[in-house]
Amino acid sequence: MAPQRFHEQFEHIQRSMPGIPLAMGPQEDAHFLYEKGVVLARDGEEARVVEDAVRAHFTATEGLVPDHVRRDGPEANRTGVTRIRTGDPGAGDDTVPHALRALREAEERQGRRLLSRNHVMHIAVNACPADEPVPVARTGRANPAAAEGGYDADSAVGVLVVDTGLMHDHRAYPLLAHTTGDVQTAETDAEGVLRQYVGHGTFIAGILAAVAPNTDVTVRATLNDAGAVLESEFGARLFEAVDRGGWPDVISLSAGTTADGEGLIGLDAFMRELRTQRTLLVAAAGNNGSDTPFWPAAYAAVPEYADSVLSVGALRVDGESEACFSNHGPWVRVYAPGERLTSALTGFDTPVPYVYQHSTYDACRFGSDYPCTCQFPRHTGVLSEGRESTGAKPDQVMFDGLAQWSGTSFATPVVAGLVAAHMTAHRERDPRAARARLLAAGTDTAEVRGARVPALRPPTWRPVPVPAAALPA
Repeated sequence: MAPQRFHEQFEHIQRSMPGIPLAMGPQEDAHFLYEKGVVLARDGEEARVVEDAVRAHFTATEGLVPDHVRRDGPEANRTGVTRIRTGDPGAGDDTVPHALRALREAEERQGRRLLSRNHVMHIAVNACPADEPVPVARTGRANPAAAEGGYDADSAVGVLVVDTGLMHDHRAYPLLAHTTGDVQTAETDAEGVLRQYVGHGTFIAGILAAVAPNTDVTVRATLNDAGAVLESEFGARLFEAVDRGGWPDVISLSAGTTADGEGLIGLDAFMRELRTQRTLLVAAAGNNGSDTPFWPAAYAAVPEYADSVLSVGALRVDGESEACFSNHGPWVRVYAPGERLTSALTGFDTPVPYVYQHSTYDACRFGSDYPCTCQFPRHTGVLSEGRESTGAKPDQVMFDGLAQWSGTSFATPVVAGLVAAHMTAHRERDPRAARARLLAAGTDTAEVRGARVPALRPPTWRPVPVPAAALPA
């Protein structure tokens, strides 16, 4: 991962969470964000063990104030999570690493992890961004293009998108005529400039509707306008999302985090309930360009969740191998096109300006040797500008409906849509069976790190020509 980009995003996410002090971890090697001064434990006996250990460890340490804080509201017991304050986040060094070390022996005796950081869950193009959206003229076409077939309310496959919500003018895009959900509340800033990730959910919905026209797509604004939420809140919000319309056939989730352990304590209860349903969770593998597990996508490699979770990596523009930014490893179950896809963003009613946040690089920040989105199209971003003091003016563009965008965030709805399309074509009511049959065919593969791995490519997707300006002279 490029540290500079991560630090830029840290500041952006921190601004979106006023009053919640965040830190980067682990130690000096920043891979994830988390809440300072707070750890998570499971309700009941484990929380009491953690509380006692925290008090015993910190009572003689000046400046630390052990405190026990439970989540309020009706979801408190359902999520099964207790937040335990390890100290004052505004005083001195962060106490969370000390708490983790203090409980290490207790965890070894118990044979399981008792506590964890309160990680920041973020959309997969956020704290590890692939690129930013690029305007596409209204005369352009979606890629993947709209598949054949119409919408039938009686047989439509239900797909829930857990994301940032919908843009107010999304219905002006024909493929989203049947899409429902939460409308984004703060699309632009005080100057009328589009906020960085507000179109994320709309873009995903557009991909789903193109790949699988016979779907009832619902988009929930589960994440804030920067595409982030604390792990301690995420489980409850996932429950709320499925409760509002019932468990869907497919959940498309383009968010997660790397972590300091196996799995996420904050999602334990939701994942256990998911396992008892027939819903398939299709989750983005993340854009760190590494093999470090990204959760909850990495649950796909945990035996008890192998049938209920499908993790998705991204293919580059030619569809033959992985995109430079895509996470990889045995926990990534399938790859799909995820670089320079075209879908709906915003501006269908009135064009909307956008100012780039990140500057492009002179070379791929992940070390790849093809003309990737790290390098093209060239632009200067306001966050990079502030950090580098280049003196360049940040670039502004106008969005007029469609956009081109890259990330495992967008490979994920491609796969979710292919599962839904298979269900429609074969009159299959079980999404997990549809997933198994798609992967069992084994006819589509791609090369990732020298190995052939499963890949799914929509019939209407086309490789994207590399712009001449990106080719070596």
